[in-house]
Amino acid sequence: MQYPPLIDMLSRLEAIPSPSGYTHNATAYLAGLFKKAGLHPVLTNKGALLVCEHKDPVSVCAAHLDTLGAMVSRLEDGARLRVATIGGYPLNSFEGEYATVITSDGRKWRGTFLLDNPAAHVNREVGKTERSLANMHIRLDVEAKTPQELKKLGIGVGDYVCFDHRFEYTDTGFVRTRFLDDKAGCAVLADIILRNARGLAALPVAFFFSTYEEVGHGASAGIPRGVKEMLAVDMGVVGGGVYGEETAVSICAKDSTGPHDYELRTRLVALAKKNLIAHTVDIFPFYGSDGAATIHAGYDVKVSVIGPGVSASHGVERTHIKGMEATAKLVEAYIKTL
Repeated sequence: MQYPPLIDMLSRLEAIPSPSGYTHNATAYLAGLFKKAGLHPVLTNKGALLVCEHKDPVSVCAAHLDTLGAMVSRLEDGARLRVATIGGYPLNSFEGEYATVITSDGRKWRGTFLLDNPAAHVNREVGKTERSLANMHIRLDVEAKTPQELKKLGIGVGDYVCFDHRFEYTDTGFVRTRFLDDKAGCAVLADIILRNARGLAALPVAFFFSTYEEVGHGASAGIPRGVKEMLAVDMGVVGGGVYGEETAVSICAKDSTGPHDYELRTRLVALAKKNLIAHTVDIFPFYGSDGAATIHAGYDVKVSVIGPGVSASHGVERTHIKGMEATAKLVEAYIKTL
């Protein structure tokens, strides 16, 4: 199936596992695309990717390449691995998911994230048991009976566990996949950068792809010190008690860290109305972003957060091409007014 350009970019980013701390392949992929377009991307000391062609940017548009994941914490009999989570998510949302364990020497082993004793034919409490890290494990697809045999396969504590993304683009325009938070935002920014590559030197804007947002310190360092504003392109929340829609861009007025800059938010709303961009203004009750990391790091910047509406966040997520396109249109309208 041939995807529209924005969806094609998303599908390629989704295919590159990048849990927080293991993002080098994703940043290398984007850096290669940008260099081929004649741009000059720079890796920060923490591994984030900065694209800034203007000598004196006043704004930075940020998205995060890192996703949720897990890390091996203990090796057990029966080819089972205990894990620690990377980022915050309800364990039941990943139960039954296929995964790849990446060893320190680069070997890859497949497995499944399961409840202990998961067979319904021997465990009548399987549906009632509360899920926790103490009673869930990765069932590896290897013939090994002891931790010693697992070690011979190169498996050890600290190895990354990358859950499958399960990307699918429907003929009705929906994208259902894990990790739209925030591969969707990254696809939007990457698409904008490549389409506007020849004119970026004339726009006072930088683009920042952070790599530790899911663990709280993504854009805490590495953005240009002179910028006055940050537009964090993340995900809009869809669910009970909020107004987000998968076919629109959400403009966040307030999240867990407090209200975002009022002047910048109202400017974005005005741009959305002027350009007939489908949008909602919303409050996200349990939400943080790169904007919060930047402010807490001491940057004196105005922050606003926008993004396509995403259903079932931190689970098997879904959005729509209309929501991604609306987000791209708003970002482009914004940067062209700087």
